[in-house]
Amino acid sequence: MPKLKTLKSAKKRIRITKKGKAKHFKASRSHLLTSKRSKRKRLLGRPGYIFEGELKSIYKMLPYGA
Repeated sequence: MPKLKTLKSAKKRIRITKKGKAKHFKASRSHLLTSKRSKRKRLLGRPGYIFEGELKSIYKMLPYGA
């Protein structure tokens, strides 16, 4: 059976945790930060988790758990 290709764009944005959840980085944290409140910037720094319904497609993008 041939090797499965990893979707490189997903590999750069998503990590699979040990428990099998998919962790991603949040947007809107790179510029124009003066107009955003401290609480919003702090919460944007935390990782987000992908919903259960989308995990099946994420696992197809990352067959070896990047």
